[in-house]
Amino acid sequence: MELRHIPVLMEEVMACLNCQPHQTYVDATLGGGGHALEILSRTSPDGRLIGVELDEEAISEARKRLVPFGERVTIFRENFAHLPELLRTENIDYVDGILLDLGLSSIQLEELERGFSFKGEGPLDMRMDRRRSQTAADLVNHLPLKDLEQILFGYGEERWARRIAKAIVYEREKSSIRTTDALRKIVHRAIPGRFRSWRIDPATRTFQAIRIAVNEELRNLKEILETGWRLLKNGGRMCVISFHSLEDRMVKEVFRRLGKSETGPFGQEAVMRVITKKPVTPSEEECMKNPRSRSAKLRCAERV
Repeated sequence: MELRHIPVLMEEVMACLNCQPHQTYVDATLGGGGHALEILSRTSPDGRLIGVELDEEAISEARKRLVPFGERVTIFRENFAHLPELLRTENIDYVDGILLDLGLSSIQLEELERGFSFKGEGPLDMRMDRRRSQTAADLVNHLPLKDLEQILFGYGEERWARRIAKAIVYEREKSSIRTTDALRKIVHRAIPGRFRSWRIDPATRTFQAIRIAVNEELRNLKEILETGWRLLKNGGRMCVISFHSLEDRMVKEVFRRLGKSETGPFGQEAVMRVITKKPVTPSEEECMKNPRSRSAKLRCAERV
């Protein structure tokens, strides 16, 4: 079965996780199962993998791909912020490694009805977990102006947050904004022409910000970073692949804090050792083969 989503930094992730037989690993963003497949292959014959994923379609693809590994695989459709509770249900106290790949998958980007992409027309949805009731359309059409502006600036680092928020409010008073193309056009009109960069679409930051808000991505990431290290055995590693500066900054700051004795939790000694002093990025060859990997940054820390 060919993967619809190409996992990024595969060799670099495997080197950081140091996968071995007899060990247990968590792929907390299972996606289509690309990284999980490699972890299971490298931990043969008896390594175990716990997969966590919110997206039902991604889980369906991962299950098909991981069938050969049988009972070595356990998959939860759940938020990775709840990982401590999930491991307890499996009577697992500690694991040997945790992987977080925070990027959107091709599965999500290529299906216009999911509403993640502005490269075509689809409903303003953006839910990773479609059991949730609140969609991007709900936020865009009902949030007060000030809240919209704060989301665009805080989560998208959008310079033109105020102009875009005002444009959204103006347009929704005339008619509801229901499609990705409609929102994209509003953003384009709101940004002064001479400041539009066509290296990336001018709507990129707006879509990023709204997606983060819909899925509470930064809050969930903060929670797993603060609790995940407690689930690692001594020498166990946490690897995080981020795709924008807000995520990378959070990972860097938490790893750094957990790795400093003077700021360790409850005044204790350091609980993590940072393995990657600088983020690992894709090679030029990987970027050519998979352009979506170009903004990926991998950071790794080890439980001590």
